[in-house]
Amino acid sequence: MSLQTLLEAPHITISYDHLNEWLLADWHGNQDLASVQLGGQEMLRLMQLQRCHKVLNDNTRVTSMWSEAAEWAGKDWFPAMTTAGLQYFAWIYSPNLYSRLSTDLTLQFTGGQPVVATFDDMDTAKAWLAQV
Repeated sequence: MSLQTLLEAPHITISYDHLNEWLLADWHGNQDLASVQLGGQEMLRLMQLQRCHKVLNDNTRVTSMWSEAAEWAGKDWFPAMTTAGLQYFAWIYSPNLYSRLSTDLTLQFTGGQPVVATFDDMDTAKAWLAQV
């Protein structure tokens, strides 16, 4: 099995895909500033631990708006992830409209690094991440 669970928390499950050499973040439920910051810090720590450069960020099970975390994620977290070696970030939208808007708002705060692409489904996101 190529997927190894590294962290299970109420708001996020983080795994490492040994075959593809990327971190998989599966966010679930309602999110807010605190849960996004905690999950983001764990992603940063585990990305550094695994020495990977790609993240598959799955928001399909996110059920709420989390826009209060958008500026922090865009201005603080993404630069920290980039400094730690992140190069490519595949972001799968939630079907929840307000979560989608939170994702788009976050991307308005990023400075262009790392390369972030958004997707509506897992298969397309995986295909893109595998070829970059």
